[in-house]
Formats: sequence, C-alpha cells, structure tokens
Amino acid sequence: MTFVAFSGAVQLGLIFALLALGIFIVYRILGVPDLTVEGSFAAGASVSAMLTVAGRPFLGLALSIVAGVVAGMCTAFLQTKLRVQPILAGILVMMASFSANLYIMGGRPNIPLLREETLFTGLADRFNSVQAARFFLPVVVIILSAAALGLFFHTRLGLAVRATGDNEEMCRASSINTTFTKFVGLAIGNAFAALCGGLVAQYQGFADINMGFGMVVVALASLIIGETIFGRRGVIWNIGAVIVGAIIYRIIWAWALSFRIDPANLRAISALIVAAAISYPAVKNMWTVARLKRNARRDGRHA
Repeated sequence: MTFVAFSGAVQLGLIFALLALGIFIVYRILGVPDLTVEGSFAAGASVSAMLTVAGRPFLGLALSIVAGVVAGMCTAFLQTKLRVQPILAGILVMMASFSANLYIMGGRPNIPLLREETLFTGLADRFNSVQAARFFLPVVVIILSAAALGLFFHTRLGLAVRATGDNEEMCRASSINTTFTKFVGLAIGNAFAALCGGLVAQYQGFADINMGFGMVVVALASLIIGETIFGRRGVIWNIGAVIVGAIIYRIIWAWALSFRIDPANLRAISALIVAAAISYPAVKNMWTVARLKRNARRDGRHA
C-alpha cells in the first residue's frame, strides 16, 4: 500500500468516524437498532452538494446537520408516538428519505462537484496543499464533534439520554421523559451521520442518491473494531475508540484494494472485512472457551 493510499484511508477514516459516532449514539447509548442513518447520510450529502453548487459549501455542511436532525426526529416520532418497532421505523424513514433526497437533488441521481468550490478546495488554496486541506478539515471537525459529544453526555440531559438506553423503565419511574430523550438521542445520532455525508460529498466531489447504501454495516464494523481493540470503559474512552476504529477499518479497506482486486469483487471484499470485524468477539470467545476446555482435560489427565 502506497503512502498516498494510506493517507487517503486516514482522511476517510476521520470523516467516517462521524458516521461511526452516530451509530455509537443510537446503538450503544440508546440501544436502538436504527437504520435511519443510511437515509440521513445520503440526505446530508444531497443537501451539501446542492448548496455547494449554489456557491454555499459551508452553509451546505451546516444544513446537512439539520437534515439529519429532521430524519432522526421522524424516526423518533414513529417509535414513540405511533408505537412502530425501531427497526421498522428506521426502514420507513430510510425509504422516505430516498424520495426526499431525490427531490432535493432536483430529480438527478448524481450531483458532480469536481468543478465547484468546496470547503476542501478553499482550504487547499489557502494552504497551497490539497493533502493539508484534506487532513485539516476532517481533524478539526472530528475533534470539535468528539469534544462536544463528550461534554453533552456529562450534562443533565446527556445523562438522561444515557440512562434511557440503560434502563428505560427505571427512567420513567424516576420521572424522566424518555420520549424526549429518544428524540434527542436519535436526532443527534442522525445529525452526525448527515454531517458525515455532507463532508464525504465535498471530499469525493459528488453526491449520489445511493451513497448511503450499506453505511450502517460499515459504521458498526468501525464501532466493533474500536471496542475490540480498546474495550468499553467510560464515554470519553469509547468515543476515542470509535474514532480509531473507523480509521483502522479504512486502512484495512485500502490495504485490501492495494491487491488490485477486480471491481466486481469489491462488495464481497467489503462484506468479508465487515463480517470479520463483527464476528471477531464471538470467535475470540469460542477460542478462549476451547482453550479452557483443553487445559481442563490436560489437568484432569495429570491429576
């Protein structure tokens, strides 16, 4: 793997760490299997692309967050007010997002940005280096996002969101409005996913209606890689682990691509990487149990 490929993988890992943080919020903090993030990711990309074409790349990134918040609140409304199952609610909003995103993009399935002024090209002109700009913006965004998220989960509202995911019934008995905390948690999680989509669109130079496909699995793989390597401790530690996990996943993906794999096999390779990341804890546990059994049989023979 070349240095250029490695640096590109780190850059994408920093950006996709935002998506992994979104999954961390809804999946680990709230304990909700939410698929809305695929739709909110594409929504963020479409909003960011359209406003970039209009000459407002920063506004596009800001409004991509709003698009994610709206998607998350729609899912929360279905879950809490209409009593729709979490997975089904996420699927419904994801399906509706496809039509909404197509409408935002003016009926076009793809919006090219290669000739448009993006946040990355603007920073590249200022730094006189494309690579410096591609590192600087993701690093700043992920540091600010991680710091804001860490501070939020130590506020009273953030603690209530965490408590809702741990034990919803106890929270209700303690007079915590779990409906409101679910709205907040899902809105923030999908805001992170949409922000990631907005950055990816400007980074890669296009927005596609289908670019959210499979993002939940990729984010889960990043989450599990980070937790497997660093373990699960406090919230701040877990946030850092998720970010590093996203970078490691992108490096593994770039390493696999360095073997000049047939493009027809890319989906299969991606599925294998994700399956290996997700199944690693179970395989490790089986290996530990098998080793303990072997040691027990050996000790029994020597007794």
